[in-house]
Amino acid sequence: MHGADTGGPEVSPACTIAIDDLPDGLIVADGFGRVLAVNRAAARLTGVSPERAVGGDMDEVFPFRDHDGREWWKGLDPQGGLRTRSRVPERPLHLPAGQELHVAARLVREPARGGDVVRVAITLRDGGARARLERSRADLVSTVAHELRSPLTSVKGFTATLLAKWTRFTDEQKRVMLETVNNDADRVTRLITELLDVSRIESGRLELHRHVVDVPARVRRIIAGRVAAGEPDDRFRLLAGADLPEMWLDQDKIDQILGNLVENAVRHGRGTVTIEIESVGWGLAVSVRDEGEGIAPELAPRVFRQFWRGNSRRRGGTGLGLFIVKGLVEAHGGTIAVQRAPEGGAEFRFTVPTGAPDFA
Repeated sequence: MHGADTGGPEVSPACTIAIDDLPDGLIVADGFGRVLAVNRAAARLTGVSPERAVGGDMDEVFPFRDHDGREWWKGLDPQGGLRTRSRVPERPLHLPAGQELHVAARLVREPARGGDVVRVAITLRDGGARARLERSRADLVSTVAHELRSPLTSVKGFTATLLAKWTRFTDEQKRVMLETVNNDADRVTRLITELLDVSRIESGRLELHRHVVDVPARVRRIIAGRVAAGEPDDRFRLLAGADLPEMWLDQDKIDQILGNLVENAVRHGRGTVTIEIESVGWGLAVSVRDEGEGIAPELAPRVFRQFWRGNSRRRGGTGLGLFIVKGLVEAHGGTIAVQRAPEGGAEFRFTVPTGAPDFA
């Protein structure tokens, strides 16, 4: 077992097993900086093995520095400062090899109130992962600002023009302007809805309200809406298997999944859009495929990320649709993947399990 200093009583074998199960990095040192234990996560984050670390000095084995080059352990000074001090706030630090980590510490005293520091428990988190999350959030804000600017400018412009010069326009001109305002308002509403979905998915707060859902009927409804909006009727083909299982699903979210996948096939694909529904061993599988250029295999892992828009030159959309689809499918306990369709285009296939909802 790794991570224990067998020469001292501070860390027991049971503790060694427990710290290796922690998702975050953990380093345990005594009050004078001698390393007592290192868990697997800390070894992975720092590149320092437990065998090399245990028994060494903190400032030599883990020479953390802040962005100004100051030595973190010397600044921590466990034996100095107020004897009531027990927690050290998390802050970004780096090692000589370049790893950026978010480091926090707790000073363990005996006795707990005002005693000497006997151990220092240090937690490590991947600074790179947090930086990527912050960049993703910054990208989201930037995208939202960009996507909102155009429709809001249009709404403001047409509204101001109509208010100032209402009597100068014909009824037909007014109708066109108001239709534009209405469409742009719908665009803003869709964007806000997408942002709320992204927030709920990322925070794990997505709620499902399950009912018995006729999935083929929902697909026919979506196709009818596309045809009513101007798509040719022969653009779509529905293949529904016999003896489909009873499905308890959130109808609104299933409509959103199906609508986004059909919209994606229409926007980025060509030819007939085929929606196939079939029973599988543990639930229902739905495939949506087109006859366009498809998605290169090396790009397949990226399609469900935020802001992915592929190689299409067609503009429109925020690049959040497939990310939301994946989150909604997984919230139902299902899975989704993309592959090359038999006709050469892209095929998105998701499966959701059968079973009655838990009303507890």
